[in-house]
Amino acid sequence: MKTQTKKFETRHGMQLVGDLRGNPDDPPVIFLHGGGQTRHAWRNAAEAISERGLYTLAIDLRGHGDSDWEPKKDYFIDAFVDDLEIVTQSFKQRPAVVGASMGGLVALLLAGLRNQTSLSGLVLVDTVPRMENDGVDRIIAFMNSAPEGFATLDEAANAVAAYLPNRKRPTNLAGLNKNLRLKNDGRYYWHWDPAFISESRKGERRQDSHRLLRAAENLRIPTLLVRGALSNVVSDAGVKEFLTAAPHAKYANVSEAGHMVVGDRNDIFNKAVIDFLFDDWEPSSPVCNP
Repeated sequence: MKTQTKKFETRHGMQLVGDLRGNPDDPPVIFLHGGGQTRHAWRNAAEAISERGLYTLAIDLRGHGDSDWEPKKDYFIDAFVDDLEIVTQSFKQRPAVVGASMGGLVALLLAGLRNQTSLSGLVLVDTVPRMENDGVDRIIAFMNSAPEGFATLDEAANAVAAYLPNRKRPTNLAGLNKNLRLKNDGRYYWHWDPAFISESRKGERRQDSHRLLRAAENLRIPTLLVRGALSNVVSDAGVKEFLTAAPHAKYANVSEAGHMVVGDRNDIFNKAVIDFLFDDWEPSSPVCNP
């Protein structure tokens, strides 16, 4: 499947970089990565879904991957929501969004609070309004753990393997290379703006669960929650609270997968999302009352 790389301009002139796959006349699906990831996390899923006849966009969020870093360091969640709303307007039809972790929260706020007619469907990947603070803090600690970068890709791979012990360490590091920048000092650094992580954002995250729960209660589009059964970020209680707030939502629990569901069990994840997109999602349908 041929990939077209395209830039999208935000309201304030920042450039976001995304990979498009498929026919522009087909129903669109946007993939949003989690904090600290890049659009390349979705490559296998986007290829599989575009091959089935959907038009996919995997995009780097602001401050991540090849997208611009925000000069004023505005990485609060509403800034990401603004960006997503702009990107949705570039399609001929209302897109569905598949969002992991932070990407899922951004899509949930857009569809549930900001603009209920902007999306036609929503897949939340290990994302609920009330995330487990211990699990999120562990993610943040990992993101802050190598401020001096890595001497080699092998060193970076060892760090990831220690952080994700349930996932087999890859022997081919080409995919990992896409998540790192080789700087002039000869060291590899994660492909995101260090300003993305801050104490102010941690405070925002802890206060946002009530607003996210209201967004869930307001959802009026087909919705799927995909949880990693081994996740330490989304608990059984968090799943129950979300499904109570959005009783029309479907739910898939992926065994042998942690918070990084796509990377842990891409085969099962792809099947759950494809089944939802082709059986439950109706891209041309109006916003409904479930």
